[in-house]
Amino acid sequence: MDEYDGAADVGDADPAVLAARLDGADPLSPLADRYHVPEDVVYMDGNSLGPASDDALASLDRVVDEWRDLLIAGWTDADPPWFTVGERLGDALAPLVGADPSEVAVGNSITVNIHTLVGTFLDELLAGKGPEREGVAVTGGEWPTAEDGGAVPAVLVNELDFPSDHYAIRAQLRGRGIDPDEKLRVVPSRDGRTIDPRDIEAALERHDDIGIVWMPTALYRSGQLFDVERITEAAHEAGAYVGFDAAHSVGAVPHDFDEAGVDFATWCTYKYLNAGPGSIGALYVAERHHGLTPALAGWWGHEKATQFEMNMTYTPAASAGAWQIGTPPLFAAAPLEGSIELLRDAGIDRLRAKSLALTDFLIALVDERLPEVSVGTPREHAARGGHVALEHSDAEQLSAALRDRGVIVDFRPPNVVRVCPAAPYTSFADVLEVVDEVEAILDGGAHEEYATSEGGVT
Repeated sequence: MDEYDGAADVGDADPAVLAARLDGADPLSPLADRYHVPEDVVYMDGNSLGPASDDALASLDRVVDEWRDLLIAGWTDADPPWFTVGERLGDALAPLVGADPSEVAVGNSITVNIHTLVGTFLDELLAGKGPEREGVAVTGGEWPTAEDGGAVPAVLVNELDFPSDHYAIRAQLRGRGIDPDEKLRVVPSRDGRTIDPRDIEAALERHDDIGIVWMPTALYRSGQLFDVERITEAAHEAGAYVGFDAAHSVGAVPHDFDEAGVDFATWCTYKYLNAGPGSIGALYVAERHHGLTPALAGWWGHEKATQFEMNMTYTPAASAGAWQIGTPPLFAAAPLEGSIELLRDAGIDRLRAKSLALTDFLIALVDERLPEVSVGTPREHAARGGHVALEHSDAEQLSAALRDRGVIVDFRPPNVVRVCPAAPYTSFADVLEVVDEVEAILDGGAHEEYATSEGGVT
C-alpha cells in the first residue's frame, strides 16, 4: 500500500522522521487504542499471545452475564445461542482462510485437532481411500492397503516443526500399530532456519508410501512462510492428503485454502487472533471430506438436528463441525467473537500490508545498525510471516535484558530472539524503539549480566 512506501529505506532518512511519517499515514493506527498494552511496555510477542482488546473483553463479558442471568437456558436463549458457537465462530473465521463457512469450525485445542484430523486421514488411507493421484483431490481415490501389497502409509513432516505436532502424529501412528520411527518421514533443513520446498518435493518422489503431508504455514522459530499451493499440488500429485498447522499465520497472513486445494488444517486463536490465553482451537476440513467419521468422535460433533436424541450411534455433522469433540468451553471461545470482528473490520489484506512494512522497517534497521545480529527470517515477502527472527549468540540473555527494559520479546533456542510487530497494535515508532534498545544493550554489554536458564516459559 502507498501509505507504507519507503519503510525499508532507513539509509536514506532519519529513522525517527521516517517512523513518524509512516505512523502518520497509517490507516490502521487507530486500532491500537482498542488493544490493552501497558504504557511502559513495547509488546512484540503477539506471535505467542496476542493482547486483550475492548472487543474481545466485551464479548467475554456478555457471555459471563448470560451465564449469570440465563443459567442453562443460555444454550438456547442467549443472543446468539451458545449451542452453535463452534459453527458460528467458524463462519466468522472462514474468510480469513479462504473457505466456505461449512468448512471451518472452532473446537478443542490445536494439538487435539492435530490428533483427530491426522488420525481421520490415516484411517482413510488404511481403508484404501486416498486422494486421486491426478487433478483435484477427492475422497474415494484408491490407496493400496497392506493386504493388497501396498505400503503402510507414512506421514511427511519437517525437522523445524513445532514439537507438539510430532508428538501428536507419532501417537496417532502408534495407535494404529504403525512404527513412527519408520513412518514419520522428516524433511531436513539445509540451514537450520528454513525448509526448502524442493526438499519436500524430493521426499515425495523418493518415497512411495507417503499418505499425508503435514507442514506448517509458517515456521514458529524463523517465521518462514510456506507456499501452501505448491506443497498441496506436490502432495496431491504424489497421491497424498495434505494438512497444515496454520498457528503462526492465521490472522496475520491471508490464506485461500479452498483455492489451493488443501485437505485439512488447524490453528490456535491466541496468537494473531488475540482471543486470550488457552483460547479455543479452530480447524478446516475441505467440503469434499465432509461425512467422514472423525478419528476422535465426540457428542459435540454429532449432527445438530439429532444431537439431543442421545442416540448411541454416532452420526457426524455434515460439515467441519463433525471434528468438534466435547462441549465447547464458552469462556475460551467468547473473546474470539469480538477479536475476529475487529480484525475483519480492519481487513486481512490491509493487516498483511502493514505487517510486511513493519517487518521491512525492522529488518532494514537491523541491517543498518546491528552488525552483531543476523536476520534468520526470509526477506522475500512471499516467504515471510508476521515475525522476525533475530539471531545472536547471546540471544537468551539479550531477550531477558529487553524484557527488563519493557520490550517484550521471546527467546527460542539456540540463538533466536523473536520480534513480532503485529499490525493491529504496533507502530513504526515501536519498532524503532526495539532496535534502539537492542543497540544500547549490546553496545553497553548489559546482556552479559544475565545468566542462561534451565528452560521454562519465555
